[in-house]
Amino acid sequence: MDTPQVLLEHYLKQLRLPTMLREYPKLAEQCAKESATFEQFLLRLVEQEMLDRERRATERRIKAARFPVSKSLETYDFLALPSLNKKLVVELARCEWIGRRENVLALGNSGTGKTHIGLALGLAACQQGFRVRFTTAAALVHELIEARDEKRLLRYQKHLSKQELLIVDELGFVPLSKTGAEMLFEVFSQRYERTSTLVTSNLPFAEWTEVLGSERLTGALLDRLTHHVHILELNGDSFRLKTSKKKKDSGSS
Repeated sequence: MDTPQVLLEHYLKQLRLPTMLREYPKLAEQCAKESATFEQFLLRLVEQEMLDRERRATERRIKAARFPVSKSLETYDFLALPSLNKKLVVELARCEWIGRRENVLALGNSGTGKTHIGLALGLAACQQGFRVRFTTAAALVHELIEARDEKRLLRYQKHLSKQELLIVDELGFVPLSKTGAEMLFEVFSQRYERTSTLVTSNLPFAEWTEVLGSERLTGALLDRLTHHVHILELNGDSFRLKTSKKKKDSGSS
């Protein structure tokens, strides 16, 4: 290689422009064949670097969100749950509500796809540049108590507060201890009007006291969550139960 090429590749490495380093020879040849101007060549090269950088950043945000599986709205069966406001879900996928620091509550029977909706909206948020964290209510409480015992609670709370969207799945599946309920309330309270929270629950509001163990605490928590909120009602039969019945019926026929 001649000196200019050696220096160019060295500088591109130093500037951390891996896509430009990888693509410039091929793109230069292509632009030469098309008689493209230098500006057109440079624009295409920079565009490729930007697109690749955005893709890598999105991948990092998705990994940091800790989604248990990848779900999108394209794979959600809206026809199987006509009670769900599809128009609102599609609007929420634009993530403008996160910029406005609003909340979402997805309520309904087990197996109706609340977690799917939460995961899909979380994925959409990652793709649009927001920091997201997904967890279950039980896991979040466990992590909070563990952080307290290891004297790193403030650091963990600060980490949670930096997430522009916190998704807390399955609130209501497991009753919480008094300490756990108070620590969960503290997380929601710290996020109030600062960042967005999405909560899924199989319980109506009237039954949240059974999980949190205190009417006063439940009232205060709901007051914060529902101040700026979009409520998704997923009322219907369990998707999993329907699938199981179909398999059973096809097997017996």
